[in-house]
Amino acid sequence: MRELLTETTQRRSLDLSDLPPAEQAALIAARSQELQPAADALAERIIEADKKGRRFIAKFGIDPTGAEVHLGHTVPMLILSRFQRMGHLVVFIVGDMTAKIGDPSGRSDERPALTDEDIARNLATYREQVSPFFDFERAQFRHNGDWLRQITLPKVIEITAQIPVSMPLQREDFRKRLDAGQGLSLAELLYSVVMALDSVETNCDLEVGGIDQFLNMQMCRKVMDICGQTPELVVATSLIEGTDGSGAKMSKSKGNYVPLTAPPGEIFGKIMSVPDRLLEPYFQALSEWVDSELAVTRERISSGSLHPMDLKKILAGEVTAAIHGVDAAMKAREEFVARFSKRTFGEVDDLPTVADLSKSITEVVKALGFASSNGDVRRVAQQNGLRLVVESDGNQEQVTLSADEAREPLAAVVKDKLDGQLGDFYLKVGRKLARINPTV
Repeated sequence: MRELLTETTQRRSLDLSDLPPAEQAALIAARSQELQPAADALAERIIEADKKGRRFIAKFGIDPTGAEVHLGHTVPMLILSRFQRMGHLVVFIVGDMTAKIGDPSGRSDERPALTDEDIARNLATYREQVSPFFDFERAQFRHNGDWLRQITLPKVIEITAQIPVSMPLQREDFRKRLDAGQGLSLAELLYSVVMALDSVETNCDLEVGGIDQFLNMQMCRKVMDICGQTPELVVATSLIEGTDGSGAKMSKSKGNYVPLTAPPGEIFGKIMSVPDRLLEPYFQALSEWVDSELAVTRERISSGSLHPMDLKKILAGEVTAAIHGVDAAMKAREEFVARFSKRTFGEVDDLPTVADLSKSITEVVKALGFASSNGDVRRVAQQNGLRLVVESDGNQEQVTLSADEAREPLAAVVKDKLDGQLGDFYLKVGRKLARINPTV
């Protein structure tokens, strides 16, 4: 395992500057969900920059709406890291000004307003958190407030006068909110225009972002054209699902995320909790494994020569090593194996305990932090992942609970399903486990 992690971790720092432009474009395209207008155009843009004796500029932006950067943010950052290793200039922009509006992408309501103090507190450690993925001695780390505060009203009017209202309103999330009679502010309509001014300021060749930013990046192209610049190319990456397996994307609001600030053991454990079906998309999005290696792994899983649990330990090691290094990843792996190779649940001494059995199972699961919504609990139950467990003398009996039963009080379900049985009772939610107070 150590040799494997050492090799794959070294790939994250390989010098790619000697690759021809066509191969650079192909390497970027291999991990992009959308590359606009095309890989050929990316190769041509790289050649054009070289002919003009300037560096190709790749931009990425993130708004400090919370204090933590999480693993979902690193998917486009890994693409950006490749650009840096190809010898191009990477510009990492923290949106201290755009955070005041709040990116409306995918939102069903308006974001709460952030104060200057909130934003300053949130972004205090952003550079440190993303430093495992960039060499900031060769990259730029900038705050967009430095130039957006200088934009005048006449300039805003000059730009917005050339943008039809239909362009921001083509967004499905905006249409849904309007159809539902929910609020939509003018500031939110202007968000993508303000974000585009970052591209104008940097005069970037390309922008990287999640696929949820695709329409925002289209606006960047439009505004750059209005301002007399060559529109940026767009690389949109896939969004990874959260660790709870509910189908929702990884996000802080859902509580299904892996923060980059987490210690090695927590990162390793959170990755080990993801459903098996997420192994391949996680490897594609978060590692430097190539497609041929993923194909071989897929075949070995199908043939039964490789167990998904063993592959998951490799993935957890990959992610942990990327953030904390190989030594920390190996230690986290050893601690995980030592803890979860124990024969019974009763030997695990730090499980959360459910003391109030009067609440519904759904409410209990949310209170434990095992799910963030009723829908998440329902989906786990529909996937047969919601169970009561009774353990006695090393023997276990598990009872699968339905989505309807999840709405019932836990006490009533325990009495119905486990009445008369002796032993220790547990509530299992996917791979997460809680002890049910045996005295109740």
